[in-house]
Amino acid sequence: MRQSGELVSSGVTMVCLLALSDQGAACYDERLAARMTALGAPSFACTPDLFPGLMATAIGKGDIAAWAARHEIITR
Repeated sequence: MRQSGELVSSGVTMVCLLALSDQGAACYDERLAARMTALGAPSFACTPDLFPGLMATAIGKGDIAAWAARHEIITR
């Protein structure tokens, strides 16, 4: 967590991809996902079709939470 916090604080764009699947979200540690999101690294599952858009938004320093909401992806 400390290293993740340092990376985000230094300007690194970090996302926590819980699953890349058409079948839905993976099993994951909700407390850890919430802690990562609180650091500024949103945590969510994504389909392969949406993954390129997610990466384009992240690389372009866009609002990942807004991107997820537009695609009806629930962030944790």
